[in-house]
Amino acid sequence: MDKKGPPRLGVNPSLNSKLDLLLSSSSIQFWPSVRTAEEFGSRGSILDHNTMASTDSYDAAIYGLAQLLKQEPSLRSVAAKKIEEITKELEKQVQEKETTNGVEHETQQLVDELAFNPIEKIKNGFCRFKGEVYNKEKELFSKLSKGQSPKFMVFACSDSRVCPSHVLKFNLGEAFVVRNIANMVPPYQKTGHSIGSGAAIEYAVLHLKVENIMVMGHSCCGGIKGLMSIPDDGSTKTDFIEDWVKICHQAKSNVKKTCETSSMEELCTACENEAVNVSLGNLVTYPFVREAVLQKKLALHGAHYDFVNGSLKRWSFDLSINNAEKFE
Repeated sequence: MDKKGPPRLGVNPSLNSKLDLLLSSSSIQFWPSVRTAEEFGSRGSILDHNTMASTDSYDAAIYGLAQLLKQEPSLRSVAAKKIEEITKELEKQVQEKETTNGVEHETQQLVDELAFNPIEKIKNGFCRFKGEVYNKEKELFSKLSKGQSPKFMVFACSDSRVCPSHVLKFNLGEAFVVRNIANMVPPYQKTGHSIGSGAAIEYAVLHLKVENIMVMGHSCCGGIKGLMSIPDDGSTKTDFIEDWVKICHQAKSNVKKTCETSSMEELCTACENEAVNVSLGNLVTYPFVREAVLQKKLALHGAHYDFVNGSLKRWSFDLSINNAEKFE
């Protein structure tokens, strides 16, 4: 906006200067319209209010105007009327703003709810992927069409907040990933929980020849909280979840023994880490995993991703637990 302001018509130049000084010092975000002497009377102009920066700037303007009127008493009656108009307008704007903010918030919530279309989400997501990744990585996809040779197998939680490909920035073809409740690895068995996990481990180790297996726990894990909440008598309320998380029952027992005075939140955090160690121990119950580890063809890693504080701990498991290193 032109800082010279609009032209002064039929107004005392010295008064204009005083008005300019008042406006610049009180931070009002408008330039006053100046009307002719015929419109306002013989002494010239008064402010035509458009918008106010804030209540503070308004108060400062009134104070400054009061000082000006001491020097120009003839403007007093016109100014008083205009101040009353400005006050009413300011109060109206505040009320409208408060109402509008509430309506806008509720309206936006409704729009967001109505706008979510799962089919469009899938379609748009794929279109973005094709445009931003597939079409720019034709050579990579040509290579991947001939097979995969990932260096990593990762056990991660199904939690939507902790996708390992995002957290660890794995590119396509770099990690063979298994996700389940609380990133657990059941011990070697040919029945029960082990069938699905066992098939994935067998394929990764014997066919893909992965060189690293990582079990990655995370903060605020609902599965671990469920494990810590199972009554001591072992009774369950769900068809599948509690039976599944009991895979790491030993982690719960270890934590309760060593952290007796801790809060539930602290117990859960400790168990998130300890459950990773139990899963690492379960991995070496698979004969082909144990053999690969002993032959130094396979390394086992434990990790805990804290998405609240943005940090990652990693430690080695070589048939025993080694000290952790932390990345922040």
